[in-house]
Amino acid sequence: MAISPDLISGALSFLFTILILSYVIGDNPLFRVAVYMFVGVTSGYVASVVIWQVLVPRLITPLIPAVLSNSPMQWGMIAAPLLGSIFVFAKISQRLSGLARFSMAYLVGVGAAVTVAGALIGTLIPQVQATIEFFDPQIAAARNITTAEVIGNGAVILLGVVTSLAYFHFGARSKPDGSMRRLPPIEILAWIGRIFIGITLGAVFAGVYAAALTALIERLSSLINFIGLFS
Repeated sequence: MAISPDLISGALSFLFTILILSYVIGDNPLFRVAVYMFVGVTSGYVASVVIWQVLVPRLITPLIPAVLSNSPMQWGMIAAPLLGSIFVFAKISQRLSGLARFSMAYLVGVGAAVTVAGALIGTLIPQVQATIEFFDPQIAAARNITTAEVIGNGAVILLGVVTSLAYFHFGARSKPDGSMRRLPPIEILAWIGRIFIGITLGAVFAGVYAAALTALIERLSSLINFIGLFS
């Protein structure tokens, strides 16, 4: 009798669900087997993506025409990424690992620049624009809310933004006893910002808990349905 692929996938899903849920009784070999499997599969998937979507199209494929044509221009274009990859692979050897610093410094620098630009363009500027829009009467009219509601909503949002930023203000003055304290106005704003941050983290935790509970219900439902196939 042929075994259905749905039956195999269902059995594997059933098995790994049981292995993961076994963590309820504490850390045990069954749970570790499931974790090792997930880590191994994830590592293999990431490695395959890097090989076939980064190394092959961006390094190996451009390298072949340069070797065949022996063109100095093509060699010049491929030299930088080729040397960078060689330096990274040099980390395998303890004697040559220092060569990887050049590539790693470049990667860290580019990554930091992208992160700062992304935080500025994708978070800070949109946050400022969104705060300003709460005071825009035209946008309020499109949502059919009154001027008082516009001012109230905008004031709450503005207060939350300012006080939350003040909470992360680490400038302080040294006291005669050697302690470091911020200015009293900053302390007051930081205390209010702590309330807004607590509310935000509470809402995030509630969302994560709801998502985890949904996943648990889905897994239990999957177990029940799989067992029902044999009844």
